[in-house]
Amino acid sequence: MPCAIAVVEDLLFASRIKEAARGKNLELRAARRPEQLTAALLDGVTLVLVDADSDRLSWSEAIEAARAAAGPDLAIVAFVSHVHAQRALAARRAGASRVLARSAFVQELDALLSAAAAPPSRTPESSPPPPSPEENSP
Repeated sequence: MPCAIAVVEDLLFASRIKEAARGKNLELRAARRPEQLTAALLDGVTLVLVDADSDRLSWSEAIEAARAAAGPDLAIVAFVSHVHAQRALAARRAGASRVLARSAFVQELDALLSAAAAPPSRTPESSPPPPSPEENSP
């Protein structure tokens, strides 16, 4: 089963994310410290969700640790209140793939989880793409 990690302080919000993930057949694990996140990344995590509004979580360090451990292909989505522009900038600098306002995050959560739950697309390497109409004209 695909897995995502939530670095979220608000337990009610984390429960909401977990319930949405369950509906997508996506396991959601919680990590509150960077070392918990790094350990969990060894299990094939496809998405990391980070609450950059938290004053208690080391969210910047968590983003940096995830990026360092998993490389550039891991989707790391940070969310922050629209009034915290400096935190949004800090999340980008730390290595977040995307930084969303909390309201946009809530709206896009279903799509984010669906993408994380989907198996990686595989394209056959032996068959060339079909010719475009321009290639067929004389």
